[in-house]
Amino acid sequence: MPKGGVMSTVATPPARDSRRPSRVRSALWPARYVPWSGRADRIDVVLMGAFLGVVAFGLAIRPLKPFLLASHPELLGLLTGDLIPIGAGAAFARVGDASLWLVIVTGAVGMVKFDWLMWWAGRRWGVGIIRMFTTPERAQHAADRATALDPRILRLLVAVSFLPGIPSPVAHATAGLAGMRLRTFLLLDLVGALVMTGLVAGLGYGLGQRAVDVVLMIDRYATLVTLTLISLTLLLPMVKRWITRVPRSRPPWRGR
Repeated sequence: MPKGGVMSTVATPPARDSRRPSRVRSALWPARYVPWSGRADRIDVVLMGAFLGVVAFGLAIRPLKPFLLASHPELLGLLTGDLIPIGAGAAFARVGDASLWLVIVTGAVGMVKFDWLMWWAGRRWGVGIIRMFTTPERAQHAADRATALDPRILRLLVAVSFLPGIPSPVAHATAGLAGMRLRTFLLLDLVGALVMTGLVAGLGYGLGQRAVDVVLMIDRYATLVTLTLISLTLLLPMVKRWITRVPRSRPPWRGR
């Protein structure tokens, strides 16, 4: 308080709204797919680059799936986390050509190996990462429910996130948003994956030789299937461009 009893006021600049996307960010990337607030720092860029790297990794190993399915199903399960190589590896274990425990463990690790990124995104970006999978209103509603959710229910949600019908990315991001510890998340995630791979491996082990015959048939035609898919991938854009260039026939003009 200055002398004379008159309080001096100092004008302060208005606070910056960190939720408003910058012009550069809006021009380079759709606003819906920008989960962070304000300007991105190095951690945001690294995390988003990791997600893009996971997508590129999945596309790179896709042509190898038919070949690895019959020769190295454990390796394929570790690389992709798919259920098909787990069942195929268990079938090979039934006839003595693979180790059942190795099929289950590598399959479970393959299913959870990148899930920590989504947990980190939930911890880092909060409702922003959930907004990428749904509308902003539903994302905010999910974030509000996550913070008020019983921790026991949240742990159960993470453990059963591999079941069909449950959006596992949203469940993993919600765990990070709600403040679940990383080691707790990893443990629950791995337990759920082991249960799922165990069920699928049990089915493949029960089928035995019949499942092996199907896998060997797929392997026999793997080269043909792969070349066909590559050819279709290259030809479809050319066919679409050719169709758009062909002028449409106009109906004859009819006078009254």
